[in-house]
Amino acid sequence: MTEIIKLLTKEYPGATTALKYSSPLELLVATILSAQSTDQKVNEITPVLFKKYRSAADYAQAPLKELEGYLKSLGLYRSKAKYIKESSRVIVKRFDSKVPQTMAEMLTLPGVARKTANIVLAKAFGVIEGIAVDTHVKRLAQRLHLSLEKSPEKIEKNLMRKIPKAEWAHITDLLIAHGRLICMARKPKCRDCVINHLCPSAFTFGS
Repeated sequence: MTEIIKLLTKEYPGATTALKYSSPLELLVATILSAQSTDQKVNEITPVLFKKYRSAADYAQAPLKELEGYLKSLGLYRSKAKYIKESSRVIVKRFDSKVPQTMAEMLTLPGVARKTANIVLAKAFGVIEGIAVDTHVKRLAQRLHLSLEKSPEKIEKNLMRKIPKAEWAHITDLLIAHGRLICMARKPKCRDCVINHLCPSAFTFGS
């Protein structure tokens, strides 16, 4: 695992989240919106959204239909609008209008599971409590045989056992970058992969 991290770090020295934000609340909203949507698509709508709603109270008080209107270009926009509004209500009522800074508190927010919580905690507060497992991380973890589990929670536990805690936040960025550019779902570019020789699945994909 150390060699994989070393090679991917060299390959993607600036790897970080592609979501654009300027506050913990904006990151939370953007991460909720990113579910089953590309970061690029999310970044297209958030400038207007963030200008309209500047605080948790703004989201909490916004009419649901109004909020949905800003999100219509995204998949699952009705559910996302509901989660953002309800999470904002909890933030206002329970956390003094501030995004909470612990995993336990983050998981009390409607629509927030460990992936979203890990991203917000790590990027906004430097709090590392786990490894964010999105679709790219899940796919690469399975192909590299770091985990053969299917649920994000079980995959996360496997990764946390195998990866030094100092790398937990960084490994998500690295695997996402590699998943987007090389190790795609349908046609991975195994011949161009810097960790080809360390991947048990490389031969399967024709490299």
